[in-house]
Amino acid sequence: MSLNKVQLIGNVGKDPEVRYLDSGVAVATFPLATTDRAYTLANGTQVPERTEWHNIVLWRGLAEVAEKYVRKGDKLYIEGKIRTRSYDDQNGTKRYVVEIFGDNMEMLSQRPAQNAAPQAPAAQPARPASQPVAGVAQSQSTDDEDGLPF
Repeated sequence: MSLNKVQLIGNVGKDPEVRYLDSGVAVATFPLATTDRAYTLANGTQVPERTEWHNIVLWRGLAEVAEKYVRKGDKLYIEGKIRTRSYDDQNGTKRYVVEIFGDNMEMLSQRPAQNAAPQAPAAQPARPASQPVAGVAQSQSTDDEDGLPF
């Protein structure tokens, strides 16, 4: 038996990049930063703050939600799986990329009240900030010319 599960709470590093495959499937990618606070050990040694950057990949419905609502600086909860892929760069050197394929996402940032008309269409009202977004089964579709899903 094995388990591959990741839970992250962090801040979005830049607006999601969303692509649509030829089949119409949406794929969103963006960096998420998690930070361990600085602290001092009992012996007086200071341990500095440490920030880790995670490559987030969302598919289908979650990607569409990210495209509409997720912005740089937002705080998110992401639950998913670690995936590693490799590719050869322009010099023929094998490179590895570690990604988090999200199965579930919750938006934790509070949105300021809008005095103008709502941003979301009436048929799809904006979710409250703490409401979870249901996960979507992942696909390893490689419809792109380079064989990578993004």
